[in-house]
Amino acid sequence: MIATALLALALVQAPDSTSLIAQGAALDLDGHYAEARAKLSQAIEKAPTDTAKTPARRSLAISYAFTCDTREVSRYEHQVIDPRVASKDYNGAADVSNELGRLLLECGDVNDALTTYRTGHELALKQANLSDTAKDLWDFRWEHAQARIAARRSNAADARTHVAAAKAILDKGTNPDQKRFFPYLTGYVALYTGDYKTAITDLGLADQRDPFILCLLAMAYERSGDPTAATPYYRKILEGKQHNPAMAFARPMARRKLATT
Repeated sequence: MIATALLALALVQAPDSTSLIAQGAALDLDGHYAEARAKLSQAIEKAPTDTAKTPARRSLAISYAFTCDTREVSRYEHQVIDPRVASKDYNGAADVSNELGRLLLECGDVNDALTTYRTGHELALKQANLSDTAKDLWDFRWEHAQARIAARRSNAADARTHVAAAKAILDKGTNPDQKRFFPYLTGYVALYTGDYKTAITDLGLADQRDPFILCLLAMAYERSGDPTAATPYYRKILEGKQHNPAMAFARPMARRKLATT
């Protein structure tokens, strides 16, 4: 099985929180979700401090995202977000809020995704002595999120407005490392607003190591009437070993699609 090597490595280690997270991740990748969550719950219990529980809580949230159990996703993400807000770690809280917003969006909970992304943006702007570069970064992420949400609502005009706003922020040149996320944005918007040719072109310029991008490309080919072209992308997804929000959406879909081909 794809994750056997990762699981075997974890099993020879002492069953501390870190190795239990690795075991849980491997089980998720092989589709054994109940067993994965049991390991990740143990990892939370084993972690010696509340701060040390953070990686396990985020991993458990991602585990629930594999089956789009958004109530549990939100529950475990907020166990990380809320203490950070309480301690005025606004940047850290905003990071996890963005992660939660993405998980909610890709599970189809568009309204809660918008609320969560907005909260993340507001938290980020509460940071003391926020630099112009950091503000531009969070404004870019907020426009990026709003464009994707508008696309999911089939509101092409609103999506284009937010895409233009995101590009204007990038054009300031304050966050050049974010340029790599722009083809993902334009490809995503094109996919969900029915422009499959543009989706294929733009997503082809995005990070081909990202399973989520591969999944979007496969979807674009399918919707354009070329399901055969989608198959290699689904197969490549199953070669990956990431346990992250991208894989939580991509891997279950790839497994379903390849089971019917």
